[in-house]
Amino acid sequence: MTRRAVVAGYALAAVAVAISIAAAWTASPAAVTGPLTRLADRPLWFGVALVGLAAVRPALAWPTTLLSAAVGFGYGWGGMPVGVALVTATALPPYGLARWGMSRGRDDRATGVSARVRDVCARLAAVGGGARTVAATRLLPLPSDAISLGAGVSGVAIQPFLLGTAVGELPWVFLGVAVGVSLDRLATGDLSAVDPAALVAMASVGVLLLAGPVYQTVSEEPAMTA
Repeated sequence: MTRRAVVAGYALAAVAVAISIAAAWTASPAAVTGPLTRLADRPLWFGVALVGLAAVRPALAWPTTLLSAAVGFGYGWGGMPVGVALVTATALPPYGLARWGMSRGRDDRATGVSARVRDVCARLAAVGGGARTVAATRLLPLPSDAISLGAGVSGVAIQPFLLGTAVGELPWVFLGVAVGVSLDRLATGDLSAVDPAALVAMASVGVLLLAGPVYQTVSEEPAMTA
């Protein structure tokens, strides 16, 4: 890959990021979830609207919990499988973008901190297993899309990625559905009803699942030379 092609790729990525930021600035979650409330008595069209929301969510950088809250409002607790499926599916675009970028830049020799971090993440996924690593990191209070991008850059295969995403996002879907049963909170995009104790518990489980692989990865990392 030529240097001109690399520069063009970065320019396109910058434009895409700028468009996403502009869209997120002009379209708030309340602007979309508000109309969703008017489709609640039409389950089929409500489902179509949810699929559309899941498709554009990564570009708007909205939290995945918003999807779960919408599912909870429209389908109640029986919508849990729908919520897990939508949240898992909406993680695919950033993951696929990262995998595509890695395949396009495979012949380039990455240097510096970024290459080192990428290699460490790849070793962590190899030691802990792709599904376990993805599931554990999704239990942490980190941006969902950042985890998807990290999994793609680390070379996690599609099957472990999907499994780990479904398992790791399950508690978040549960919390989102619990919020979504309230019409007022959904209409205003308010997700503040999530219990902080639940977040601490989920993060603790994620840390425990990652502790062994992280220790093994760090202990096996070659010593830095002067």
